Amino acid sequence: TDHVALGNEEWNPWEADEKNELAASQQRYEANLKKIKYARSHLEQTSLRVQIWGKAAIGLYLWQHIFGGHLEPGDVTAQWREGSQKAGKTYFSFLTGPSVVPGYFSVAAEHVVLVLNGREAAKAAYAAQWLRYAQTLLESRKIRHVAVVLLGNERCHNAWIEPYLRRNGGFVNLLFVTYDYASVNEEDIFQWPLGVATYRNFPVVEPSWSMLHDPRSYLCNFLGTVYKNSSRETLIEILKQDGLDKLCWIAAREQWQPQETNASLKNYQDALLQSDLTLCPVGINTECYRIYEACSYGSLPVIEDVMTPGDCGNSSMYHSAPLQLLKTMGAPFIFIKNWKELPAILEKEKKMSLQEKIQRRKKLLEWYRNFKAWMRQKFINTLENSFLPNDKG
Repeated sequence: TDHVALGNEEWNPWEADEKNELAASQQRYEANLKKIKYARSHLEQTSLRVQIWGKAAIGLYLWQHIFGGHLEPGDVTAQWREGSQKAGKTYFSFLTGPSVVPGYFSVAAEHVVLVLNGREAAKAAYAAQWLRYAQTLLESRKIRHVAVVLLGNERCHNAWIEPYLRRNGGFVNLLFVTYDYASVNEEDIFQWPLGVATYRNFPVVEPSWSMLHDPRSYLCNFLGTVYKNSSRETLIEILKQDGLDKLCWIAAREQWQPQETNASLKNYQDALLQSDLTLCPVGINTECYRIYEACSYGSLPVIEDVMTPGDCGNSSMYHSAPLQLLKTMGAPFIFIKNWKELPAILEKEKKMSLQEKIQRRKKLLEWYRNFKAWMRQKFINTLENSFLPNDKG
């Protein structure tokens, strides 16, 4: 049988058995072909590799909360942590930790997102070192594109980064920046959410049945620093006047404390979980971590909707500062102009049924989940639209 040519279909001594075998092998062949095609199209789809260098705590909000990504090792104090995921046409890898230092890790992608802290002068100086490092990599053609996610200054004093932007002769293609920065244009400068205080190890919270359905012991909470002559003093006075502080979990301190202990974090999380409303008075900026942390626990933010001093404000794209991003996304919060409005809000709370509160929590948690998904999609689309077309040239 060896010498029978494969093309000779006239002679086949095993015709009966083989018909079945042939059909089966044809199916296997087609199935394999499908697999190969799928793998090939998958390779084509992943047309972008992006490495994110997390050198500010908001990088963890981006990666763990918005992207739902994981990090290895799980230990938050580890010197080096990394993770990866495929999203859209892009393969993302994320690096963070004190050991991530310029020149001491492998640059594994042509496209880089730098997550930097520009909140104050010393932080901006450190951020500038990273930008210079990225510039040398660009000049030596090790990388092709750079985007920046910036924890901006609370008064929107971000002028130091402007010269680095491509529009001003620099090399940064895209800037995602926190707070109502007036330069936001939705072309190369985008507003980014402040998110939760990951630097205090605020966790990713998965909504539970009890979070949605259980009655909560307090109408509202405010745990925070009360600055002299601030609206926070007014807030505390108003709560005390009508004895409303008895219905709310209030823990005011006079001095800001950056260091969170396990006990204080647990206490704070309990307060969010046990109250229907979370009071969000303005600080240096109207936007604060508390807003997002309250959303994580289904406690509705009551926001003092006033502009703070500084250079934040309306941009060419948005005219609803403060909190343009949240308002544009239809955040279902309570916005007030003055804490004198609070007693009426709390009176209304007292009369609400548990069923109504459950519906409101569902709406809030659903909105927050959609908000994070939308920010993720917008981030990916913006990178792909900016980085991919240039690749064809």
